Amino acid sequence: MSSHREAPAISKDPVADNTDLYAFVSPEDPDTVTIISNFLPLEAPFGGPNFFEFGDDVRYEIHIDNDGDGRPEISYLFEFTTEVRNPNTFLYNVGPIASLDSPNWNRRQFYKLTRVENGRHRVLAKHLACPPCNIGPGSTPHYGRLAKAAVHHLAGGTTVFAGQRLEGFYIDLGAIFDLGDLRPFQNLHITAMAAAPGVNDSNGFGVHSIAIKVPKHELTSDGRRPTDPASPRSVIGVWSAASRRRATIRGKGGHQAGPWVQVSRLGMPLINEVIIPLGEKDDWNAAAPADDSQFLDYYQHPELAALLPVLYPGVFPNLAKLTAVRADLVAILLTGIPSGIVPGFQNFTGSTLADQLRLNMAIPPSQNPKAIGLIGGDPAGFPNGRRVFDDVTSVELRAIAGATYGLVKPSYKPDAAAALLTDGLGPNSTRYLKHFPYLGEPLSGYHAKPLAA
Repeated sequence: MSSHREAPAISKDPVADNTDLYAFVSPEDPDTVTIISNFLPLEAPFGGPNFFEFGDDVRYEIHIDNDGDGRPEISYLFEFTTEVRNPNTFLYNVGPIASLDSPNWNRRQFYKLTRVENGRHRVLAKHLACPPCNIGPGSTPHYGRLAKAAVHHLAGGTTVFAGQRLEGFYIDLGAIFDLGDLRPFQNLHITAMAAAPGVNDSNGFGVHSIAIKVPKHELTSDGRRPTDPASPRSVIGVWSAASRRRATIRGKGGHQAGPWVQVSRLGMPLINEVIIPLGEKDDWNAAAPADDSQFLDYYQHPELAALLPVLYPGVFPNLAKLTAVRADLVAILLTGIPSGIVPGFQNFTGSTLADQLRLNMAIPPSQNPKAIGLIGGDPAGFPNGRRVFDDVTSVELRAIAGATYGLVKPSYKPDAAAALLTDGLGPNSTRYLKHFPYLGEPLSGYHAKPLAA
């Protein structure tokens, strides 16, 4: 995942670990924006008898900044409770689960959804049901129906879902973290092996998704539907987070107390993996986006940009000589892209340095979407928000390799390989839905096997 096991502390707390964040104009309902935040990395479908679930002791958060200050004007808070019908059995279910209120389902989860706007809390719904995990044909014979029943339509046009989904992020984890040995370019790597197709290592795993679809006017600073792509009011910044209570009392009857403390966050993908150094990863997870100026140097001089010429000798001669501040990465990752850099496009939120997904809500969904988004000529895609199928790995690899530096320094000539970098994977590496909540149906434990790569 784009943010799984990315920091020492959160790697030991998967139930609070943000794995991916998506924000995009809903293709089948373009007057709305869909935001999806995933948690619990690498869920094996056969993970019983204690199947995966959200944490009752975690507050899951989606934040929206609509004035460019790096702080949330609007937040959606999700708090979960687990109800056990029969504590005297080890079984998750005692028969087929035919509905969300099936007496056969022994361990159910529900959640409360609260909207916070400028400090004012308003509970939108209580006791919303999650679906079960996809166990198998004996236990969840009609899983699609259960998941559909867990899509809740609220007053005011908001739609929500919280539950297990198929992992939508595709990446060759084994190759990338083996000294950046991208399989399609292995013949150029220091290992000098034969080139090979990429391997989707997250293939078939599940995640727990929190998805919310909101009318656009509910997210803008003036309460109006954005229509002008050139207007700053059309752009929002989005990030997600997980918080725990400051104190935990362990033992029988133990409980949590004190204020909520942020333990994980996620805006742009892959940042805490490959931009933030090991000694500051936990601090980054605890910090607010408004305080990201303290990490600026790592965006301006990313370590991976210095490593690529070493790992691929002779392939990146121009990148090897590039010592200037990477203003292109600062724009893409920390401020949004101002108008005039990419013709006809902007998702700029101002001078405040903040790690967020920035979405220009006035740009409509693409009729011909490209997985590489903006660099492929598709302004509705990453880094303008992020759709579930966007190839963020290839986009960020190419940007770090210097493919985008010419936008801010026209005299710079990117290395030819910079525009070609990829781990060899694409959207066909997994499955998606064409409608909310967009991520595909999770594999059942009974049927678990790798999908076609």
